Amino acid sequence: MERMLATPADAEIILRLYELRTEAEMRKARAWMTGEFWPATAEEFFAVSAHPADPHNAWFRQVITYWEMAAAMVLHGAVSAELFVDCNGEGFFLLAKFAPILAEIREKNPGFLTKTLELTNRFSAAAQRYETTLKMMETRRKSMAGTQQTHS
Repeated sequence: MERMLATPADAEIILRLYELRTEAEMRKARAWMTGEFWPATAEEFFAVSAHPADPHNAWFRQVITYWEMAAAMVLHGAVSAELFVDCNGEGFFLLAKFAPILAEIREKNPGFLTKTLELTNRFSAAAQRYETTLKMMETRRKSMAGTQQTHS
């Protein structure tokens, strides 16, 4: 990726994306998605994502569509990829979080996190951020598994 300076317009978009993330309901949705929702199987994933009656379904959709929209903005050139990657990690976190079951998810939902994955494939900075996050996620999963075994 050729290094280019971000424009003031890029900065405005990044700040607006940040502002949207701080909205009260979005904060609750993000807290649940990043902290509480840890499906180990595609079945556990679809129990929430494919059932509008599930109380967390709206939060799930809110967070996923937010990050896919943000990734699409980068892919379509609306905002600097380098600036976006420097300022945002949660989309990569979600992709890494679902990585172990992503193939199974995509069997039923082929469009799931496609923009975020495309971002990692197109821009080296995004790929590096994702790879780092994926390694951290593997460590976190091992830690969580150890904690669950101790409490069993």
